[in-house]
Amino acid sequence: MQPLWQLYAGHFARPGADPAGPPEAVLRAARELVDYRKLRVEPGRVAFAGRGMAVTLNGIAQGYVTDRVSERLRAEGMTDVLVDLGEIRALGHHPSGRPWSVGLADPLVDGRNAGTLEIADRAVATSGGYGTPFDPAGRFTHLFDPATGGCAREWLAVTVLAPDATTADALSTALSVAPEARAAVLLDRFPGTAARLTRRDGSVLALRA
Repeated sequence: MQPLWQLYAGHFARPGADPAGPPEAVLRAARELVDYRKLRVEPGRVAFAGRGMAVTLNGIAQGYVTDRVSERLRAEGMTDVLVDLGEIRALGHHPSGRPWSVGLADPLVDGRNAGTLEIADRAVATSGGYGTPFDPAGRFTHLFDPATGGCAREWLAVTVLAPDATTADALSTALSVAPEARAAVLLDRFPGTAARLTRRDGSVLALRA
């Protein structure tokens, strides 16, 4: 997805940038550089099949690192810990014996919580374009639809609960570009997960698998 990130970031960094976004021809060229099937991961190296391709780990790396740190802490005997490295994983319970409390940012009002989740031995990840807008109006963000090269517009925010942070992180990113009917089908493929999807009008769709 990195070619799309570079395209949008570069476009809106220029003075007098077209508020409608990059030209279609340029967008089409960048989209042709996005294809996971052309990414080769081998022992000792990562390679691309095409010149100009690039990769970002933004959609899963924070969850993966959160899991690795959590596993190291557990291996050292720490059974009740809340790990927050961009995504959140709860080991055990709060020292008081209750579940850990995780606040959810309101995507419509900066600095306000939209709710609270109570979790124990679970992970939480949230994806929302409001976190990294490229343009002043916030219409173009860092969440991209690989099928079109455009920015995700289906949901304001997606929060996923899962047994581990890697799964939660990956699903919150994937669901961000999934229409409502497809979101439920995708979540059903991952046992023990649930999602909270905020529509653009502020209403919420809760999905449990």
